[in-house]
Amino acid sequence: MGPELRHLRYLIAVAEHGNFTRAAEELRISQPTLSQQIKQLERVVGVQLLDRSGRSVRLTDAGEAYVHYARRALRDLAAAERAVFEVADLSRGNLRLATTPTFTAYLVGPLVQELHARHPGITLRLQELTQDRIEADLLADAIDLAIAFEGPHPPGVVAQPLFTETLSLVVTARGTDGARPQPMPVERLAEQRLALLSNDFITRGHIDAYFAEQRIDPPIAIEANSIQALTEIVQRVPSLATVLPDAVTDDHPHLRTVPLDPPLPARKVTLLRRDTAYQSAAARAFTKLATGLVRARGYSAA
Repeated sequence: MGPELRHLRYLIAVAEHGNFTRAAEELRISQPTLSQQIKQLERVVGVQLLDRSGRSVRLTDAGEAYVHYARRALRDLAAAERAVFEVADLSRGNLRLATTPTFTAYLVGPLVQELHARHPGITLRLQELTQDRIEADLLADAIDLAIAFEGPHPPGVVAQPLFTETLSLVVTARGTDGARPQPMPVERLAEQRLALLSNDFITRGHIDAYFAEQRIDPPIAIEANSIQALTEIVQRVPSLATVLPDAVTDDHPHLRTVPLDPPLPARKVTLLRRDTAYQSAAARAFTKLATGLVRARGYSAA
């Protein structure tokens, strides 16, 4: 059995006082108990640590070396205890977060802004990944949390409902009076030139399935693998429209949504985690923050 923390504290107290009696008084234990504990420590390490031959007790050469590292060990332990406290109260921490690409356009910015405002000591590692990669990384413990769409998910991945995402036709707001537009019959899309996300996005598959169900084949003038590119294009080319989540327009006043009739099917957005993963204070705080933010922004409940 190795030395225990009390042994280190006892030895340091004796070394500082040069006397068993005064050290015992400080430690609030009896002098015989203290002497017995020091002897036990010497047996464990296999050398004499204290020279008891003079009027005062002093460290041997081996004792000097041992106390040097004992003090360091106690300092490191105290630092570790402070670090645990700081993580628990969120003055420090780390969070590994992943999202599917469309959320970068309207959700990631507000979430990061709120996280940094409330908990600036948390270090965030953010990745934009496909949904299948997100699920694989969760199971491999490469990320802590993810924002993605409702399953089915592989065994071991747990989904917490976050909000319901709706998609609409998105057009330039230039030249409009700001009034809420009436729903557009879907048949009129057959005449509307579109700029759409490329097939790399799960959202594009959702849009194509809707077109197929409605038996329309709109002319696609542009395909892009960037939502930011689409919003810029639609803003600057009034003849083009795109199909994106309604929430994209929240922070883009130069764009507006036009609901379609019938509407595109809504999608449920979830917060994903591994069911056996340890939930850090940072992960718990982010979960609470995310649910509060989507509610404050008026996103439909999942």
